Amino acid sequence: MVKSLFQTAKNILHISRRFVHRVLVSLFGALLVIIVLGVLELNNRPDLSVWHETVLDEEFRADAGLKTFGEYLELEERLFDQLDREIHQKIEKQDERAINRYFHGSHSHPDRWPTNWNRSFVMPVDKPAIGVLLIHGMSDSPYSLRSIGELLHDRGAYVIGMRVPGHGQAPSGLLDTEWEDMAAAVRLAVSELEDKSTGVPLYIVGYSNGGALAVQYTLHSLSDESLRTADGLILMSPEIGISKLAVLAKWQERLGHLLGLEKLAWNSLLPEYDPWKYGSFALNAGKQAYEITQEIQRQITRHTKEGNMDRFPPILAFQSVVDSTVTAPALVHNLFERLPAIPPKQGETNQVIHELVLFDINRYAEIGPLLKSNPSAWIDPMLESDNPNYLLTLLSNSNSEDTSVIAFSRESGSSMVLRCDTGLSWPEGVYSLSHVALPIPPEDPVYGGGEAGPSPGVSLGDLSLRGEKGVLLVPAADLNRLRYNPFHAYLRNRILGFMDLGLDPDGFCLSLEPVQQKKAEPQ
Repeated sequence: MVKSLFQTAKNILHISRRFVHRVLVSLFGALLVIIVLGVLELNNRPDLSVWHETVLDEEFRADAGLKTFGEYLELEERLFDQLDREIHQKIEKQDERAINRYFHGSHSHPDRWPTNWNRSFVMPVDKPAIGVLLIHGMSDSPYSLRSIGELLHDRGAYVIGMRVPGHGQAPSGLLDTEWEDMAAAVRLAVSELEDKSTGVPLYIVGYSNGGALAVQYTLHSLSDESLRTADGLILMSPEIGISKLAVLAKWQERLGHLLGLEKLAWNSLLPEYDPWKYGSFALNAGKQAYEITQEIQRQITRHTKEGNMDRFPPILAFQSVVDSTVTAPALVHNLFERLPAIPPKQGETNQVIHELVLFDINRYAEIGPLLKSNPSAWIDPMLESDNPNYLLTLLSNSNSEDTSVIAFSRESGSSMVLRCDTGLSWPEGVYSLSHVALPIPPEDPVYGGGEAGPSPGVSLGDLSLRGEKGVLLVPAADLNRLRYNPFHAYLRNRILGFMDLGLDPDGFCLSLEPVQQKKAEPQ
């Protein structure tokens, strides 16, 4: 009897092992098929062009041994000479199109503009009121912060608009550039700015990945006495949290190298129709974005334990509540909620606080049923809280039947909400801002809307293309993405007020009154 039971158990165990083995083999086979099909699909994209394959060796690296920003600009000059020799002059005949930034006769070629805004720029003044460093975003160029730079320069600021390494040249520049290279360039630029604006406040304006670089530099300066800590940070769509899926990019990249399929190093391969921003996006860029956000969290944790975060300068940040590039709630949870209150300076009674400005969706548009998720779920709890460490402002409709925009501000340490009439309204047909819209004014000649000025080349801000889906090489969603900020006047005035440079007469509060609370209306 015992022997029979033992044999039965043995048979069951054998059958179970065979079953598990078959299941595992089947799963492995299915996974292998999925990988093979995925690789084939990725490799079935458009062929690589010279601007994807040619890596320019005149690009800055952290270990290049450069000591000054002047040397950085000299290297940049050689880089753009190399760009012209190795890419502009070597494009294929079929790439000589009217819309190709690397073809000299194209409407997208940067030479059509009086200034090549892909390059670093300096706006000097003899006796600066402040010093300002502008740091653009990933796959972007200094052009995106040009209008902010001109605004501040007109108010007496000494402005440096830095080209971040890997940018402004060819998409291949982001194949091997690391965030440490970018951070090293920021240190050179801040040192230069400190030298040119001695004795006055110094600010860093960072957009997207530039926001991450601004925060990382500031954290670094808290423990390195050789670095000047900024007096304030202005962040627009800052890269504080992105999808963890970005870390998987390195595996696709490694698989591509293993199989000799260089297309797998790219997340997207698109036409280069934009003079100031790459169309194609290297996987390494997403990897570096993820790694710098992780570095920021590690540094905040370390400085919090060491008691250094009390010296972190004031922040004014702007963020759209819907953003497909960065994780908007992460700006709150991974940065603002980790910042301690700023202690008042000796002899001062007014406490300086951090400020977060959120641009809501257009509640008048009634797009609730079309949204994947309603941002009210994470906005409302913040407006109802009494977090003492930062001021929160939400720009939203006065009600769901009105396009006029009101600024609802929750004061620091209070649940009281103040209502402020901005005098601005949502443009017709616009349901939200976007990641790329915040720093761009409506009158921008390349990215602006109906108010845009004349452009010597392409105008991309008010495209209206109609036709069959799946036909265009560039996804329709990219072409329809809002590229300018209809509330830029409000953003400008908040920046001017933060830097104590005076205010413009338009785009700020027309009236101020307390309200019980502001809750975004569910749709």
